[in-house]
Amino acid sequence: MKAAIVRAHGGPEALEVVGDWPKPEIGPGDVLLRVKACSLNYHDVFTRRGMPGIKLALPVVPGLDLAGEVVEIGPDVSGVSIGDRVLVDPLNRVEGGLMGETTDGGLQEFARVRAHQLVPIPDKVSFEQAASLPVAYGTAQRMLFTNGHVKAGETVLVLGASGGVGTGAVLLAKHAGARVVACGGSDAKLKRLTEIGADEVIDYTRVDFAKEVFARFGKPHRRTFDGGVDVVVNFTGGDTWVPSLRALKRGGRLLTCGATAGFDPTEDLRFIWTFELKILGSNSWAREDLVHLMKLISDGDLKPVIDTVLPLDKAAEAVRLIEDREAIGKVIVVP
Repeated sequence: MKAAIVRAHGGPEALEVVGDWPKPEIGPGDVLLRVKACSLNYHDVFTRRGMPGIKLALPVVPGLDLAGEVVEIGPDVSGVSIGDRVLVDPLNRVEGGLMGETTDGGLQEFARVRAHQLVPIPDKVSFEQAASLPVAYGTAQRMLFTNGHVKAGETVLVLGASGGVGTGAVLLAKHAGARVVACGGSDAKLKRLTEIGADEVIDYTRVDFAKEVFARFGKPHRRTFDGGVDVVVNFTGGDTWVPSLRALKRGGRLLTCGATAGFDPTEDLRFIWTFELKILGSNSWAREDLVHLMKLISDGDLKPVIDTVLPLDKAAEAVRLIEDREAIGKVIVVP
């Protein structure tokens, strides 16, 4: 069986495509999927590089987000049939663990998954669209609405808007009726973000995005609720953290679900208490989020942004596109 594996942490060369990886054997509670699509995330970059403080049992097949067709059913499994089209919730919420990290993920032709992780794919949703959802759109859904309470009429500034979570946040906030300001680092990214629905865009490589918010919406006033934006989505951390606080109006919310540019940024507590800001963290997604998102796609209300679809032989290139932030939206590998 063909698979992309990591035997030792390292650069792009550490993700190796082999043709003799053993086909998974299933047991009680398992199903075997023919993988039809695997969506990559920055987490897969960390799996290949190695993550500080997290020790993985190697070798491992990366790929958290996968969708496929059931080809074999193990003992003690009910409610599943051969040929079912399914999305896999990467989080094993019963025994613990994560696809593509503690168990082999989607960068292989066949995958063993626990039956309770399966989510049926509606007829109008493609394998590629379904595989786009869990880490990126599921995270954005929970961050914006379960924890962030974004609502129609609010202004939402999205940093890192061209990536998977970023494009998901843009689309979902726009669908909710918010005014969306998307930040990107090139003309091509800004153009694409406008095409998918951003009301305004900011090139953070050319301007200070907080000062640009002041110019467009007014400087936040600590005695009133004038100026600034209602919500900033910031999953980068690092040098963007304090400018994000500065961009918020009094009572504004800073939403975070990660720290890809640094987890220990300089802090400025004055903005938090002076402007009564709320910092809200969000972690992963619920199964119900995946069901809801697939219904949005099926109903024609959501179209996940897919940048590139590559064959399994190009898995290392697919991860590199994510690592170098060249993709706008999702990168999909089709085994």
